[in-house]
Amino acid sequence: MSPAPARRTVLAAGGGLALGAAVAGGAVALTRDGDATTPVADSGAAVPFHGAHQAGIATPVQDRLHFAAFDVTTDDREKLVRLLKEWTRAAERMTAGREVGEGAHGGLPEAPPDDTGEALGLKPSRLTLTVGFGPSLFDGRFGLKDRRPGDLVELPRFPGDNLDPARSGGDLCVQACADDPQVAVHAIRNLARIGFGTVAVRWSQLGFGKTSSTTPDAQTPRNLFGFKDGTRNIAGTDAAALDRHVWVGAKDATGGAAWMAGGSYLVARRIRMNVETWDRTPLAEQEDIFGRDKKEGAPVGKAKEHDEPFLKAMKPDSHVRLAHPDTNGGATLLRRGYSFTDGTDGLGRLDAGLFFLAYQKDVRAGFVRVQTALAASDALNEYIQHVGSAVFAVPPGVRDADDWWGRGLFS
Repeated sequence: MSPAPARRTVLAAGGGLALGAAVAGGAVALTRDGDATTPVADSGAAVPFHGAHQAGIATPVQDRLHFAAFDVTTDDREKLVRLLKEWTRAAERMTAGREVGEGAHGGLPEAPPDDTGEALGLKPSRLTLTVGFGPSLFDGRFGLKDRRPGDLVELPRFPGDNLDPARSGGDLCVQACADDPQVAVHAIRNLARIGFGTVAVRWSQLGFGKTSSTTPDAQTPRNLFGFKDGTRNIAGTDAAALDRHVWVGAKDATGGAAWMAGGSYLVARRIRMNVETWDRTPLAEQEDIFGRDKKEGAPVGKAKEHDEPFLKAMKPDSHVRLAHPDTNGGATLLRRGYSFTDGTDGLGRLDAGLFFLAYQKDVRAGFVRVQTALAASDALNEYIQHVGSAVFAVPPGVRDADDWWGRGLFS
């Protein structure tokens, strides 16, 4: 990362110096190299921070994730507001590839540096930082009870859930996505450092090998079961679909929840995958469970991945059939999931799986509807278990250098 200015008070002009131009809320960005125009996804350049919507939702999915949920440890509203402002200014700098504050070196030797330094010399790597507010933030500590959106609902307990409270919930969340894992970890580490005394990390999750793409011309990623995941995901360039399924409209955000216009709702689920059992399952059975072939990703009876599936040709309990919008009244999610491996479970098996992230404008009509169908009869349930869960209201984007995360909520 490039050196910071000498004085703490000199901040980037809202991160507006970030390379590239955003299209559809940061969905596609370009950078120039001589006379050629290169997609930011291939350049390691910066994703613009400012916009009507937060980056990291419709943005082309990066390779790495560090997700963190925080508990607010103070009851002081002004202290929380001050933190959100400081986080915003730090995020502007880090997403542009710059150091936080006065930087990692060159400051007063008697004081800790403003930046932890492990991203020095690294490209921005398309870092995006996306913030959300959990239901528990509206519990009365900060005078926000009447500003809680009606759509920010606690998820029901689904059949088969085995949720760990230590890996669930949170007052705040930050989703850091980047193509360099050290850049993503650096971002979360510095926000946690800035928040010391105001927030504490409740749980976090590292992810790799994106399992969904918002870029239709990119190859569909695969999950740890070896199947393509996210074939029908919403494209980050499809403004109509994003408005219909992802972004909260002004007419949807009424009363005390008007601050959510332009935002979205995030469901995060840590899904343990029993890979050892799956790896002993015959190929034909694996393909029946998903409803697609393993090599091409084509639905049953079809030749190509993107051929329209004939749902009745699939087994009634196949995953694709049960998750398909036609089975769920048109319910459609924008997914940004990542695979994870976190050591072993103590019984000689990998603690591995999918960290599922899904954005939608209505959690009840979106994730809850789809997961209710899956939890009831999905053949895949024999091989997976949901062990962590959280839901967050993700506010609209930071408009300019005078704006900050959550301004509409606290104003």
